[in-house]
Amino acid sequence: MADKLKIAIACGGTGGHIFPGLATAKELVARGHNVTLWMAGKDIEIDAIKSWEGEVITIPAEGFQFGISFKSLKTIQKLFQAYRTALPLMRKKRPDVVLAMGSYASFGPVAAARQLKIPYVLHEANLLPGRAVSLLAPRAAWIATSFEKSRYYLKQKRIELTGMPLRRELQEASRRWRSKRRPGEPLRILVMGGSRGAQVLNEVVPVAIASAVKQDCPLEVEHIAGLQDTGAIESIYAAAGVENKVHSFVQNMETIYLNVDLAVCRGGASTCAELSAFGLPALLVPLPTAVRNHQMGNARALQDVGAVDVVAQEDLSATWLCDYLISIEKHPERLERMDAAMKNRARENAASKLADLLEKVAGGEG
Repeated sequence: MADKLKIAIACGGTGGHIFPGLATAKELVARGHNVTLWMAGKDIEIDAIKSWEGEVITIPAEGFQFGISFKSLKTIQKLFQAYRTALPLMRKKRPDVVLAMGSYASFGPVAAARQLKIPYVLHEANLLPGRAVSLLAPRAAWIATSFEKSRYYLKQKRIELTGMPLRRELQEASRRWRSKRRPGEPLRILVMGGSRGAQVLNEVVPVAIASAVKQDCPLEVEHIAGLQDTGAIESIYAAAGVENKVHSFVQNMETIYLNVDLAVCRGGASTCAELSAFGLPALLVPLPTAVRNHQMGNARALQDVGAVDVVAQEDLSATWLCDYLISIEKHPERLERMDAAMKNRARENAASKLADLLEKVAGGEG
């Protein structure tokens, strides 16, 4: 193990940045290092880091706005203020290396690290780099990526494919075999649209599943609806006789991943990493309003290796999805091929690999 290090991890903003940052932080603490989380002061962070017992520093920040407008000028002012706030704090608690998980929450801590000549490592979760990573990449010591082809979009030579850090519980559960559907049993569908749900999935998927079941296609469903009303979804399934469990939120996703055959979901980086870890085939419906259309980039990368099917949200209809599910149910060999492709794409022990990289940079490499 490397000598005890002081490491700052900027991972505030959204769950897609917080959870992989927290997974890496816990790996580093297990190695005996001193880790401080740098957050952005968002509501989601309070619940997300309840299990964290180390130091937390909050630097208020908000998302990037580009173009010439009052809002973009205000954003620049707030980013500069985040830097001004972070600088004296980082000077006082000077780390040996900084890890930034992307998003606007990275800017203040990384800008302070640059001013203090502290090396920093960036982690890019998506295939297409976000604005923060693109802006901060040229002077990074290293960039860690979740997708191999991200290197083609980054102005940096020192790039390492680490994968996406997952919670320890997820990583350990992913090493177990998923339960397999036996002949004659219903095809088990997982529907999820992220922590806040996805209205289009909540509206279209229940109708499609109900229609398929009425056509003698045996299906059952685990549906995570997010913050939206679960009653209306349950009533559609019940009316068609579909065995279902509808949740607002699920704490232990590993239990569900191990007991379903196909996911219908968005194409966020965390979702893609978790599906890959569990070898779970999926139909991805990327969020069309995602910055730089990055979810479609993630989805196409998995589609290229045969691990998922992809449909644009504008092309998703209950009729199309009903036909798709009937076809999938009739051809289980297709899911087997997708399962194998997913497992082949999985990057195990990403948190450990990212921790190795940070120790290397703190040791003077890069």
